[in-house]
Formats: sequence, C-alpha cells, structure tokens
Amino acid sequence: MTENDLEQLAIAWFQDAGWSYRHGPDIAPDSDAPARDDWRQVVLRGELAAALAQLNPGVPAAALDEAALLAIRPEEPSLLQANRRLHELLCDGVPVEISDAQGLKRGDRVRLIDFDHPERNRFLVVNQFTIQGSKQPRRPDLVCFINGLPLFVLELKNAASEAADIWSAFNQLQTYRDEIPDLFVFNEALVISDGLHARIGSLTASRERYLPWRTVKNENDRPLLQFELETVVRGFFAPALLLDYIRYFVLFEQADGQLVKKIAGYHQFHAVREA
Repeated sequence: MTENDLEQLAIAWFQDAGWSYRHGPDIAPDSDAPARDDWRQVVLRGELAAALAQLNPGVPAAALDEAALLAIRPEEPSLLQANRRLHELLCDGVPVEISDAQGLKRGDRVRLIDFDHPERNRFLVVNQFTIQGSKQPRRPDLVCFINGLPLFVLELKNAASEAADIWSAFNQLQTYRDEIPDLFVFNEALVISDGLHARIGSLTASRERYLPWRTVKNENDRPLLQFELETVVRGFFAPALLLDYIRYFVLFEQADGQLVKKIAGYHQFHAVREA
C-alpha cells in the first residue's frame, strides 16, 4: 500500500464518519474556486464566516467579523500561548461588544463551535493542503477543519517502507511546526500513521506521549483486525465524540516552568464519559 492509497482510504473513512471532503488543489489560491487569498493563510475564512452566521443568529455582522478577526489573529508571543488562547475561544466563545437600538453596549460571546448540536457545525477534511512555509511550501497529508478552522493534522507514511514509519511522520510534524507555525495555532491534536499503526499526540507531546486510540464508540467497541488509522478516524473523529473531546479532554498545565498541552487517552476519555 502506497502513501497515496492510505490517504485515499483515510478520506473514505472520514466521509463514512460524516465529514465532507475537498482536494487541496481544488480550493487553493490559484484554483477556480479558492477558499483562501494566499498560500500563507491556513483558515478557510469563507467557511468560518458562514459558520459564525449560522451559529450566532441575531448577532450583528460587525460583531461576527470582529470575532473572526480575534480568532484568526493571535497576539500572544509564543505558539503555545496562542494555541491555549484559541482553545479557550473554542470552548467559551469569543467576547465581543454589541450595541442595541438605543446605543447601549453589552458584552456577548460569539460561538465558534456548537458543542451541543454537532450537526450544525461544518466538518471538512482536506488533503494536500499546501502552505507557504518559512523555507519552502509544505503540504500536510490531511488537515481537518471544523467551521473553517484547521484543528487537526494527520501525517501518513507508507507501511511498506522501512525508512518511513510513524516516527518519520512524527519528525515531519516537528518540521511543519517550525516552518508553518500558523497552522498549529489552531491545533487540538496531531495524528501520525503508517496505516497499520496510528498514534495521537498533543502539540507538546514527545514520542512517548503519542498513544493509540483503540476504540470506536466505547470501551466495548474494539476492532480486532483493522487498520489502527481506521479506528482513529471512525472513533476519535466521530463528530459528536470529537466535540466532546475538544470541550472537556484538552488542558494546559505548567510543568517545570513551561506550558504543556495535555490530551486524554482513549481509556480516560471513555471511562469519564461512562462514569
């Protein structure tokens, strides 16, 4: 199985799980239907604007525009601080000021995601999404967008190649983080896979912290003979479960004076949900 074969399989699994799909070149800045203005942009702004309007009825267009700008233009000095801020905005909404008919101002929050109604969100997986990096163009294998925001990145390798295992995919993600950091401001989790094996990790996770995802719907739903990547896509990326994961199972802590991002393993996730 080639890397392209694996990529196409993963796309089919995503579509089975309820995700829409677009081929990266078809929505590139130089395409007939561009979804972004230039190669450095990582947010699908049209998707974001449409989602904000749908999720926040009654909020003036100016406030929605302000919320979008606050979400996509981080001002924090470091990638991880910006990532924490974006996660907070995802979970709590973007604070904005709205004026009523009398000119009185009140505070409000614009939702970036509807956690209670997964079907109201826009789930889109894109392959071959080219981004201009600091040294050269970079092209992650799969980028998963929710409401136009690139929240997940998957890097795939050929299982038949001894030189390209999942840890070469891990190394590739570290290169992406250095050269296209804007993509990772929005990241909730990273996935590496050679098809047979798959691991999920956070933005700060070491190799040892990348863990498998062994279940689909719950602890009793464990495939016996299956690609691990298929279990990740059908289980971890199932929209309702994924939104629950983002909302309750991602946290930031200080460890040895450094900010660390932690995400739950599959056993923790399902144990807490069942409890």
